[in-house]
Amino acid sequence: MKNKILKNKTQILNFLQKDIYLHLYSIGDLDGFFWKNSIYYGLLDQDEIKAIILLYKGLKIPTILALDKNISNLKKLSGLIRNQLPAKFYSHLSIGLEKYLKKSFYLESHLKHYKMALKNSAKLENIDCSKTILLSAKNLNEIQNLYKTSYPGNWFDPKMLETGQYFGLKVRNNLVSIAGIHVFSPKYNVAALGNITTHPDFRGKGFGKIVTARLCQNLLKTVGFIGLNVAEDNSPAISVYKKLGFEIVSSYEEFMVM
Repeated sequence: MKNKILKNKTQILNFLQKDIYLHLYSIGDLDGFFWKNSIYYGLLDQDEIKAIILLYKGLKIPTILALDKNISNLKKLSGLIRNQLPAKFYSHLSIGLEKYLKKSFYLESHLKHYKMALKNSAKLENIDCSKTILLSAKNLNEIQNLYKTSYPGNWFDPKMLETGQYFGLKVRNNLVSIAGIHVFSPKYNVAALGNITTHPDFRGKGFGKIVTARLCQNLLKTVGFIGLNVAEDNSPAISVYKKLGFEIVSSYEEFMVM
């Protein structure tokens, strides 16, 4: 087997679509909005792709997505590209792969996570989202202030506001809840939710459920597959997502790798 940087989007997509929700982010990054910052490393047996590892360079700290049910192929590919990886990167790893990477890198765990998929969108229909607002670049300062207070560890790229897929809820003209995306691609029919938070003083009122429902309602106009990542220990968020029609479909672990 050999490794190769993949450039053929159709070839990449055909492999990733074998498990759409596991590879939702990697599929979305084929879109032109993300493509320029994405490197797809492939493990090939002759011309057949056996595994893909994605390096996304569009964030302050590069991110690696190494996800597959076949850990042995991921091990082979990660070994072949080890010297091509950044000195420091964030990573999403299939469970078990971290043991192999520890031989070459220092790994700092950022908890196990679930991948959830929107499987029952009918649950969204009876949620009143009339008080939500569409957010844009003109709301950037208040969005950043909310994240600073409510979600200081999140990774938010202001360019994402250009997608038109960020919704908020205000109380007394102050933004108190927000839901947005990490990935959005009508072309490839996928979206991944992200940057969802509510101000601590307004939690427990259902605001997060409302803005997330509004976001999903809007996304369903243009994409068919919606998913998200959530920390395994974030029981309140998981409960809300289940009420919106999401189901847990797989698990993985996040690490800072150095």
